[in-house]
Amino acid sequence: MNVTLDKTGNVSGVLTVSLVEEDYQAEVKKQLSELGRRRPIKGFRPGHVPAALLKKYYGGQVTAEVVDQIVSRELSNYIRENNIDLLGEPMLSKDTKVDLVAEKNFDFKFDLGFAPEFEIKLDKRVKVPYYNIEVTQEMVDNQNNAYKKRFGTQVPGDVANEDALMRGSMVELNEDGTPKEGGINVEKTIVSPKYIKDDIEKEKFVGLKVDDEIIFNPYNAYNGNITELAAMLAVDKDKADVKSNFTFKVTEILVNKDAEMGQELFDMVLGKDVAKNEEEYFAKIREMLAGQLKNDSNYRFTIDAESVLKKKVGELELPDEFLKRYLESVNKDADAAKIEEEYPRTREEIVWQLIKEKIAKNYDVKIEKEDQLRLARIYAAQQFAQYGIGNVPDETLDRYTDELLQNKDYATEINRRAFEDKVFATIRDNVSLNEKNVTVEEFNKLFEKK
Repeated sequence: MNVTLDKTGNVSGVLTVSLVEEDYQAEVKKQLSELGRRRPIKGFRPGHVPAALLKKYYGGQVTAEVVDQIVSRELSNYIRENNIDLLGEPMLSKDTKVDLVAEKNFDFKFDLGFAPEFEIKLDKRVKVPYYNIEVTQEMVDNQNNAYKKRFGTQVPGDVANEDALMRGSMVELNEDGTPKEGGINVEKTIVSPKYIKDDIEKEKFVGLKVDDEIIFNPYNAYNGNITELAAMLAVDKDKADVKSNFTFKVTEILVNKDAEMGQELFDMVLGKDVAKNEEEYFAKIREMLAGQLKNDSNYRFTIDAESVLKKKVGELELPDEFLKRYLESVNKDADAAKIEEEYPRTREEIVWQLIKEKIAKNYDVKIEKEDQLRLARIYAAQQFAQYGIGNVPDETLDRYTDELLQNKDYATEINRRAFEDKVFATIRDNVSLNEKNVTVEEFNKLFEKK
């Protein structure tokens, strides 16, 4: 057996695994013998099938499996033992032709793509922008108003606005506007203008009072959504595809009343007794907004750090043609033209990943258990928040955090995020931050630029 590597360029090569019959013959005989014991041939007792007959029935299949195992093992061993840093996976060369029936000796050639050699050093001479977003009083007031609406109550109202909830009755009409005999007649239903999709239909409800009556088209109002129509018309889904006009008569109007400033609101927003007065309450809101904006600042830092460090490293040579072929092989839904179109963006992602991995290696970045737990806990809290559940008890959050880490998909994503966070923390610690204070508007304009 012989394994050789021929470099065809700075970042490409061909690795050849050469086998002669002696390299695999003994293993083939062994597996054929085991197969004879497990899968007897009619007329022979298990373990007493003649070798020639086993070879006739199973020789080709077993030889192929044994040769594949040996080649895969030798390929992996050579790459590992020689510390070869690959991009993608080895791919069987197009000119490799193997006939396992007619031939006894085989040459398997594999195309390889190598990661380029480069160095990157972080120091205070490297300057990366960092934008501190100002928390304005207007932002604090807007957030407070949002909380007051969120924790408000519904009370009887005189006039419907877009946020109102209206109860009423509905009657299906003929094309001439008369009630349809045998049509749908709903004694009690609920309509909220803000959930109506069509603006023309929505406007018909705004400004209504109790006992007012209008004509509207439910099908147009909800863009033909059968689920919503069935709920409004109180019918099964298979009977909800109705395009008629209806009358709607208002019997009750409920409007939102904002929560009042006070301890009850403070507790609902922040948790019990976190704030005892308005000064503490507004200070906490400002603190929360600052934390949210800090996340935005950190995200922008990742974009700018990537740009700065790519320029510092310069153009990297990659095995482009090999990578295009590899990407086509692993993306069954993408053809060569699609791969070619998307490759410039993919190439940039590969380069940035290489830079991050180099930084991680140079600065001994490692993912610890506490990193996983911290991120998993954030994920867990975010999922509860999506359902409007805040201030989750610690024991509940801990239990859900453990469940997330047991989920393979979540664990993979958490590890990826933990790696990213630690790499960017390393970058922040070792470069100079060119800090700038900006408004939200100025910050958002940064994303309008290329």
